[in-house]
Amino acid sequence: MDGARQTHKRVFINNIDSYASKCIAKFLSENVIKAPDGEMESEEEEERMIEGGFHIVGTVCDRCEEERAHVMEEYYQLNRDDELLPKLMECDIIIYNITQHADQVEEALWAVSALHNKMGSFAGQKMFILVSTVMTWGSSKPVNLDDLELPFTDEDFRRRRAHLNFTQHIDLEKKVVKMGKTDRALFSTYVVASGLQYGMGEQIFHFFFKMSWLGDENAIPVFGEGNNIIPMIHINDLASVIHNVIEYQPKPYYLLAVDYSNNTMEEIVKTVASALGPGKIQKMPFEEAYLTQDLSVMEVDSMSINLRMEAVHLKEPLSINWVCKSGLVENIELVVEEYRQTRGLLPIRVCVLGPPAVGKSSMSKNICEHYKLHHVTLKETVSDTISKLEDTLRNVDPDAENEESAAEAQELLNSMRESMEQNTGQLDEQLQVKVMKDKLMSNPCRNQGFVLDGFPKTYEQAKELFYAEDQESEDGTSSYNNKLMPEFLLSLDASDVFLKDRVMNLPEKLVQDNNYEQEGFLQQLAGYRESSTEEETVVNYFDELDIAPLYLEITSDDEPDCLLLMQKIFDTVGLPRNYGPSSQEVQEEERRKTEQRMRREAREKAEEERRESEEAEQRAERWEEWSKALEETRQQEEELLEAKSVPMRNYLMEHVMPTLSQGLMECCTAQPQDPLDFLAEYLIKNNPSNY
Repeated sequence: MDGARQTHKRVFINNIDSYASKCIAKFLSENVIKAPDGEMESEEEEERMIEGGFHIVGTVCDRCEEERAHVMEEYYQLNRDDELLPKLMECDIIIYNITQHADQVEEALWAVSALHNKMGSFAGQKMFILVSTVMTWGSSKPVNLDDLELPFTDEDFRRRRAHLNFTQHIDLEKKVVKMGKTDRALFSTYVVASGLQYGMGEQIFHFFFKMSWLGDENAIPVFGEGNNIIPMIHINDLASVIHNVIEYQPKPYYLLAVDYSNNTMEEIVKTVASALGPGKIQKMPFEEAYLTQDLSVMEVDSMSINLRMEAVHLKEPLSINWVCKSGLVENIELVVEEYRQTRGLLPIRVCVLGPPAVGKSSMSKNICEHYKLHHVTLKETVSDTISKLEDTLRNVDPDAENEESAAEAQELLNSMRESMEQNTGQLDEQLQVKVMKDKLMSNPCRNQGFVLDGFPKTYEQAKELFYAEDQESEDGTSSYNNKLMPEFLLSLDASDVFLKDRVMNLPEKLVQDNNYEQEGFLQQLAGYRESSTEEETVVNYFDELDIAPLYLEITSDDEPDCLLLMQKIFDTVGLPRNYGPSSQEVQEEERRKTEQRMRREAREKAEEERRESEEAEQRAERWEEWSKALEETRQQEEELLEAKSVPMRNYLMEHVMPTLSQGLMECCTAQPQDPLDFLAEYLIKNNPSNY
């Protein structure tokens, strides 16, 4: 660097592919090492400093294809003394995070001990930072029994008592602190006791975020009473604390890393449930948490903590640039957005338009099934809204807030009923837009996304539906709500002849449900064709916002054509943006596939047995036919042979057998030495022709 001082520090972080370590590594890689005051005078020098920064290396739990551009080197299953220790010796800062995996406690103890023993071989100063957990304070007695709201501070660390399952963690903390006292100028050690971490996709609280996002439950569980206070910190604020420790090397060697909040578990879960899910909570026995498949024992233990804490050292001497200084509850919108972006849980919003009977609903249902989206139709939304309003009025709680919401519900319900009475069962356009807008703004639609089926029907409806009251475009005109606006517009069409033919072949129930009787259908079709020729159409509205429609011409009901059409839509929309199947869904899918395989194998076996049975019957029939034919042939041959043998037999019996029999008897009586010669002479002498 042309004689410039070294501007980078080599930082080792363990389990760099785990939640906390990954976030810390990414944060450090994006921050530069600050120069002492007055040393950065030129832009060129500043650029060199930025190019330096922190060079991150670390171990990984698993090999994977994930690309981590912020990590220079990754180590997998190294031998400790022969391979890992030399890597640690090359680093200026060694960070061990033990907040997630208990097995890292033993490795961290080995690492700090091995480095302490090698101090004489250090080429320069090294720093060891242990990222521990406030669970090492879990069983501490109150600071003042007369004032239970008095918080613990960093200066109380000597009186801390660990939770029963975190005794190894506190023992490690003490050893790390002790080893840093030998020669702090050569080997300094720090312990950062982290609050329960949140943000950037979640880890400990992921169970509540995921359950709320999925929306499968009517209420989100709170295990226990939920009145315990949870010390917390945003993961990027924790990374900022570590960055400050590296930069300023403060004199206190034990620091609490918690934000300024004192939220209870109930407040946290209720806030998450309101931001992402049903907004309701349900208290359950704390023991139920240990039976929950998606929660580890360490996570359940962590959620049982009840501590008021104040991180005084984060005020002085450190200066933290806070992300969530006031905690998760106060910054829930930011945390929820991080959760969605980090995990790629982004909603897919689709609008499907087209003439009546073109197949909008069937296509919408197929899209919803593939992407796990919500199918939104005007008819069902109106019906659901009325049902929910009636349910709200039946179950009104007596507190003032609920009384106000009940009054609003009653007012809306009355307006809807009055409008439907005046419009032969239909809502007026203003109320249609309101109920549809409320539906699209509901948490399920904002989480997974939706397929808007056949609505809006007019340009004005589209403007009103997607209008954003609190947003204006750069030119001062009204803008659209980007949380509602569909990303994809599918415009279906078909010939009138095809549509009429399709309606004629529909089941009677579908015809009645959709008002597709001849007169009603023709009116709907004519109305759609007329509106499509206007200057301002719904498709034009989307065009003005640079949302290009995907035009799809429906010409056949044949399955191969439908599959090709759906594949075209899937290619346009792209991959799903939600959670993969859960373990239960995977098991269910495996069970379904197993049943299908067993049924297929049973069918194949039955078919094979049937085929073998038929072949056996055919073989038996052929054998019987062959045996019968063979028997007939044998009898014919015997009869032929018998017929041919009668003259010969008669001849022999008359002319040969009498003399031959007499000769044989004479031969037996005489018993000559050569019976054949004797018999021959006898036959010659007694030949009847000689007489």
